[in-house]
Amino acid sequence: MKIPKAVQNLIESFEKLPGVGPKTAQRLTFYLLHVPQYELDKFANSLTGLKTNTVICSNCFIVGETDPCEICSDSQRDQGTICVVEEPLDVLALERGGKYKGVYHVLHGRIDPLNNIGPDEIYIKQLLDRVKGEGGRVKEIILATNPTMEGEATAMYITKQLKVQSSKLKVTRIGKGLPIGADLEYADEVTLQNALEGRSEI
Repeated sequence: MKIPKAVQNLIESFEKLPGVGPKTAQRLTFYLLHVPQYELDKFANSLTGLKTNTVICSNCFIVGETDPCEICSDSQRDQGTICVVEEPLDVLALERGGKYKGVYHVLHGRIDPLNNIGPDEIYIKQLLDRVKGEGGRVKEIILATNPTMEGEATAMYITKQLKVQSSKLKVTRIGKGLPIGADLEYADEVTLQNALEGRSEI
């Protein structure tokens, strides 16, 4: 049986998504064939609006609706404390706890030599420029990269660069509560809170 071109095209599009294999792609596609047309139109509009209705904050690189983002624009946030995370989803995870009152810097990745991702491929230089540009207003950098080999390597690299830039800057690493190999986005609020409170200076 020959699969219709429209069906095959959607299956191939789903297969390009992370974590979606051929069988899941087929299931999703055939499920959508049974969805009413107005729901499909709504879904298509959501996909189209994903890029056109979002911006990346030029200060912290969070994905939001405005530039600067809602967090950077909030005068109640502690601008002197910057929490460095790998991905925008990590910000959502930390914000769920409601305890952290500083600002963020999203790297959009981590140093991963096996996949040809070096320091220049993620937003490390922008972090260093941001700290330097604040003229001593930044008092603490919290490194909240994931506790993986790549996350640790990224944290170590950033620490070295920050220490060269300023010996007075406090650089901490989130500590207890996060097992090795875990991702921030899957951690619960209590675990994340413990990790933040248990951070140690590097």
